Amino acid sequence: MNRDATESSQLAGKRALVTGASRGIGAACAVALAERGVWVACIDQAPVSDTVAKIEGGVGRALAHRCDVSDDASVRAAVSHVRAEIGRIDIVVHCAGIMHERPLLETSTEEFDNVIAVNLRGAFLVGRETIRTMKDDGGRIIMIASDLSYLGRETFSPYVASKHGVMGLVRSWAREFAPAILVNAICPAPVDTMMLDASNMSPEWRRKELDIPMARFGEPEEIATTAVFLAGAGASYITGQGIGVNGGSAMP
Repeated sequence: MNRDATESSQLAGKRALVTGASRGIGAACAVALAERGVWVACIDQAPVSDTVAKIEGGVGRALAHRCDVSDDASVRAAVSHVRAEIGRIDIVVHCAGIMHERPLLETSTEEFDNVIAVNLRGAFLVGRETIRTMKDDGGRIIMIASDLSYLGRETFSPYVASKHGVMGLVRSWAREFAPAILVNAICPAPVDTMMLDASNMSPEWRRKELDIPMARFGEPEEIATTAVFLAGAGASYITGQGIGVNGGSAMP
């Protein structure tokens, strides 16, 4: 039996909630899980119709729900809606996030608060509300952090702080909820998505990001492959970890 067939047999019938599922890493994770027989709830503030259509066109099962991950009531409503539709949540892949490049002395308090609200508060709210539904039956929480969780980066301090915070949540929850719930993070280097466009990252920084051993950006599907692994039986003894899918940019 090949690896994809083994993963499919392990994951078939599971239910997942994937945030940030409209595009990029979130969409890739939603599709990869659905291809392995997982019923996927695609969550985003932006429309997820393209991701749902791709899943359903491949004979997978998906549903859509709009959600602002930085808003407590919105997250509660989304989790409640997903539970009502698919019955339970076995797997969470939290991909929703934003990036902001600006020198510290030019960064406003409002800009800092916005990055922290989406990236860190969002991870807290999604994790808290989904773990609440998993605490009796167990499950997997997979957060998308960053290689900058380890490296730090000038002109990206709010983003770096938010991703350091995500790793703090992962390590704390891993201790609090083991062995029933396994909590891990994926720490990518820059991935070739719209988040790396000119509105988020200058051309100069795009060039600098290529100065790593693999000398290229990652692809969303490469992150999704790791999410599938962490959701499956092969990761049954892994918790509290940040898995570096980063082309060698960070080697902690």
